[in-house]
Amino acid sequence: MDSQINQRTTTASASDNTTTTTMANKPAARGGRREKRMAMAKRGLRSLAVAVGLPLSLTFLSIYFLDRGGGYGRGSGEGGQHVAAFWFPPLWLVHATCLTAALLMGLSGWLVWAEGGFHKQPAALYTYGAQLGLSLVWGPVVFGLGAPSLGLVVCVGVLGALAGCYRHFRGINPIAADLVKPCFAWAAFLAVLNLKLVSSCEEDQLI
Repeated sequence: MDSQINQRTTTASASDNTTTTTMANKPAARGGRREKRMAMAKRGLRSLAVAVGLPLSLTFLSIYFLDRGGGYGRGSGEGGQHVAAFWFPPLWLVHATCLTAALLMGLSGWLVWAEGGFHKQPAALYTYGAQLGLSLVWGPVVFGLGAPSLGLVVCVGVLGALAGCYRHFRGINPIAADLVKPCFAWAAFLAVLNLKLVSSCEEDQLI
């Protein structure tokens, strides 16, 4: 009889100890999950800062050091200036919109990277890199070197790379693909502007 009582007491004590240990472990588990989420959030913010800041910084440096606006609006008109079409934006607005496009493409690329899209589809990374490189080259070629004909070739390349980005991004993250659309529209506008600059240069040569 006494042994049965002792056995029941031992079992109850063990059960109480197990319950106490489990209850003590719950806050620790919650704390561990919270720390893990915080660490993941910090990594996400760091990667977002790099993904957006890198193309934005490169575009700014390209504009500041290589793109002086030479060849934009110059010609054989009075004072050596063409009478630009009403839809010709001022150069500062072109630069500001190029910076905005770089920001949007950086965010779009980050969304694809977060989904593991660049690892699953390396072609998406190649097209993203191509559009970034060509976008950085276009301004200095057209405005810095004053070579709109070569710039038109570069602009067509940008359009092709952006079309590739949209096609690849659409199957990975639809929001990332939607962010490409305004960048494509801006590149198409730049192509029309670039074409106008080419025709202006040809008119200068005929005069």
